[in-house]
Amino acid sequence: MALAERVRVVVIGGGVIGTSVAYHLTRLGWTDLVLLEQGQLSCGTTWHAAGLVGQLRASQSGTRMVQYSCELYQGLEAEVGLSTGYKRCGGVTVARTPQRMTQLLRTAATAEAFGLECEVISAVRAQELYPLLRADDLLGGLWLPGDGTANPTDLTAALARGARQGGAQVVERARVIDVLTDGRRVTGVLVEHGGDQHRIEADVVVNCAGQWAKAVGALGGVTVPLHSAEHFYVVTEQFDGVRRDLPVLRDPDGYTYFKEEVGGLVVGGFEPQAKPWVAPDRLPHPFEFQLLAEDWDHFSVLMDSAVHRIPALGQVGVKKFYNGPESFTPDNQFILGEAPELDNFYVAAGFNSVGIASAGGAGRALAEWIVEGAPTSDLTLVDIRRFASFNGNNSWLHDRVGEVLGLHYAVPWPNRELDSARPFRRSPVHAQLAARGAVFGSKMGWERPNFFTASGTADGRERDVPDGRERDATPSIVYGWGRQNWHETCVAEQRATRERVAIYDQTSFGKLLVIGAQASSALQWICAGDVDVPVGRTVYTAMLNPRGGFEADVTLTRLSDDEYLLITGAGSVVRDADHLRRHWPSGARPAVVDVSSAYAVFGVMGPQSRALLQRVSRSDLSATGFPFGSSREIDLGYCTVRATRITYVGELGWELYVPSEFAVGVFETLTEAGTEFGLAQAGYYAMNALRLDKGYRAFGSDLTPVDTPLEAGLSFATKLSGPLDFIGRSALEKQKVNGVSRRLMSFTVGLDDDPELAVWGGELLRRDGVAVGQVSSAAWSAAVNGALGLVWVSQPGGGALDPRTLSEGEFTLDVGGVLRPVTLSRRAPFDPEGLRIHA
Repeated sequence: MALAERVRVVVIGGGVIGTSVAYHLTRLGWTDLVLLEQGQLSCGTTWHAAGLVGQLRASQSGTRMVQYSCELYQGLEAEVGLSTGYKRCGGVTVARTPQRMTQLLRTAATAEAFGLECEVISAVRAQELYPLLRADDLLGGLWLPGDGTANPTDLTAALARGARQGGAQVVERARVIDVLTDGRRVTGVLVEHGGDQHRIEADVVVNCAGQWAKAVGALGGVTVPLHSAEHFYVVTEQFDGVRRDLPVLRDPDGYTYFKEEVGGLVVGGFEPQAKPWVAPDRLPHPFEFQLLAEDWDHFSVLMDSAVHRIPALGQVGVKKFYNGPESFTPDNQFILGEAPELDNFYVAAGFNSVGIASAGGAGRALAEWIVEGAPTSDLTLVDIRRFASFNGNNSWLHDRVGEVLGLHYAVPWPNRELDSARPFRRSPVHAQLAARGAVFGSKMGWERPNFFTASGTADGRERDVPDGRERDATPSIVYGWGRQNWHETCVAEQRATRERVAIYDQTSFGKLLVIGAQASSALQWICAGDVDVPVGRTVYTAMLNPRGGFEADVTLTRLSDDEYLLITGAGSVVRDADHLRRHWPSGARPAVVDVSSAYAVFGVMGPQSRALLQRVSRSDLSATGFPFGSSREIDLGYCTVRATRITYVGELGWELYVPSEFAVGVFETLTEAGTEFGLAQAGYYAMNALRLDKGYRAFGSDLTPVDTPLEAGLSFATKLSGPLDFIGRSALEKQKVNGVSRRLMSFTVGLDDDPELAVWGGELLRRDGVAVGQVSSAAWSAAVNGALGLVWVSQPGGGALDPRTLSEGEFTLDVGGVLRPVTLSRRAPFDPEGLRIHA
C-alpha cells in the first residue's frame, strides 16, 4: 500500500486506542488521516487484554467515558459489519472484610450520584448471581447489571473498519522512526515501510503507541511517563457450571477477577507487588502477538486466592497461561491530551487494565479535543499536563510501577500515599522538618508534611500529647475509613494556628514568573479577575475556558510594571504554563518562567504571626503599614525575603518567598524566635481543614473545567461587573441570565454520636431522600468540632437551580452507608466576615 506524502492527521498505533481515535476523527469529518501500525492491528498489548468493561469509575467523566464505550460497542456491528464480541453480562464485586464492605457502600453511593444502576447485595445474593462462588466468608457485595465484556481483537478490527469506511488509510508494517518538528510544532513523521523510509507531512500527530508511546514521544522531545509491567492471567478448560451469561466476578480482597471464556474462565488479577518489565527504551522489536515467560511462582498468590473463591477451579486444568506486558503510569490513571512540549502532538496511552472499557469514550474525547482545539469535558485526572519532564526517569518509573499495578484492587483509602520511589523532590528544610516529626506525603513529587507526630515541636523538643493519649512513635499513616491515627495531632495543629501561630512549609506551591511589556494586558485577557493592580498588590483570580469553566485557580502578585508572580497548586505548574502560552492574545508574547524550585515558601499563620515576624524584622508589618493583599521585600534576620500578606487558612498571616539558599537560615530564625510565641509546626492535613473552615476552594477537587465561577460562588473574583473582556466572559453572561443548575455550598455535619466516623469527600448528598449532590472536599474541623467541607448541589431533574432547593428540605449525607444530617450554607462556617484575616 502506497503511503501518502501529506495528510491532515497521522495516528501512530493500531491497537484499540489508536483505532478508536481514528474512527472518531473520521466521524467528526477529519477524513484525511492515516493510521500507522508497526506490526499488525492489535498485536501489541490489545490482543491479550482481558476485555473487561466495568462502567463505574472514580470520576463522573471517567464513568461517562465507559458508558459511551458500551453504547458504541453494542451498535458498532450494525454500522460496520464486524462483531465487537461485546456482551452485557453484569458484574459482581464481593467483600471479605468490613473495610472493603465500607468501600463498596461508598461505591454504591457514587453510582447513585452518577445515575448508574447499582445494587448493594448480600453474600447469599452474590452466590445466586454467581453460583460457582464460595460465599461463607463474604460480608456482601455489589451488583452492577450494566457491566460487560468485549473481544479486544474483534473490537479493534471493527473500529479500524469504521475508520476506513470514514476515509482513513490504515497501514500495517509501518514503523515510525522519527517525529518531525519545526520549533514547537509537529510537522510529520518518518516511517519505515516496505523496506524503505517514507516522510509523511501532517498537521497533527497522535501517539497511541501503547507501551511504545514513551519512546515515540521521545522522538519529538515529549515526555510520556510510562513503564511496562508483566500482567498475568490464565484461561481454564471448560467445566460444569460456567454459563455464557455468567457475570464478571471481582474479588479485590483476593486480588482476582473472573470472566467466562468459551465455557471456561479467565482468571486474572493484580498482585500486590508487580514485576516491572524492561525499560521503555529497551522494548524489543518486533514484538507481535508475543507473551513473556510463564511465572507460576509469581502467579501463585492469584491462583491460590482464585481456588479459594471458586473451589471448582482446584479440579480444572489450565488451557493457556498469559503473561503479557502492559504499560502503567506513575499514578495509575491513563494519559490523554496535547503535549505541552510540542503543538499538535497528542497522546493517548497508559490505559493498561481499563483500555478496552475506556477506548470508545477516550477515543471520542481525544478526537473532540483535536477538532475543537480544547477538551470538551473534564479530563483533568488524565491530562498529560499533570506530569513534568522529571516524571520520565526510567529508574523512578520502574520502582513506582511495581507498586502502582497492585493498587488496582487495593482498598482506595482516603489520603492514600504511594510509598515507592520516594523521597523524590525535597524542600530545602526537609531534614529540619523530619527532625521535628514530620510525616510526609507527596504531591507532584514534592515531599510535604501532612502532619507532625505528637512528639514534635517547632524547636524539635517533645511536646505534650492532647487528651492524655499515648505517643505514636511510628511516623506513618494507619489508614482507615474512620478517624485515622493522625487525627489528634491535626486538631492540635489547627488549634495552634487559630490560637497562636504556626509555620507551614508551602515550598511545593507552583511559581511562575510572567515577564514582558505586554504581561499586564495579556493576563487581563486570560484571567477572569482584574490584574491591572498597583505594583506590590496580589489578586486572587481564575483562568477560564471559553465555556466559563475553570482551567486554573491562582493568585497573581504584580512585582513590577511588566512582571507578575503567579502562584498555583503543586500539580498545576505544567498545565498552567501551557495554558498561558496557548492563550496569549494576538501580538502579546510574555515569557513564562517556572521558578518553583528557586524559592522556598513558609506560611506564618495565626493571631501571633505579626508579633513573631516583627521580632525578627525591622519592616513595618502593622495593619496600616502592611495591609492584606500587599506584597514586598522585607528583612528577616540576615536575609531578605518577599512577604505577601495572604492566607489559605483564614488567619492573620504572611507567605514568605525565600531564595532556596537562604531557606534553612530563615527557617532557623523563625523557629528560634517562635518559641516565645508558642510556634507550632503544621502540615497539609491541618491546612486543608482550615481552608474548608473558610470555604476556600481548590482546583482539581472543588473546581474543574466544567464548573464556573457563578456555580462555585466565586463571581466576586471576576470582571463581570465591569466592561473588560476575558476568556469565558460571554459564557458567564449567558449563564447569569439563564441561571445556574448547580451550586457549591459549605456544609457541616455533627458526628458527636459516633466520634470515629469521618467524612473524606465523594459522599452522596440527599435532599428529602433524593440524590442532589456529592461532596468535593471534607475534613474534621477543630473550630466547629465536627466534619465540614464543600458539596456540589444540583437541581433535581435538571434545569435552573431553585433557591429553595438549597434552603428547604431535610439534607442527609451518606457516610459509608450511614445517613447523617447536614446543614448547608453559602457562607463560610468559620469567621464568615473575615475579621481575623484583616486584624
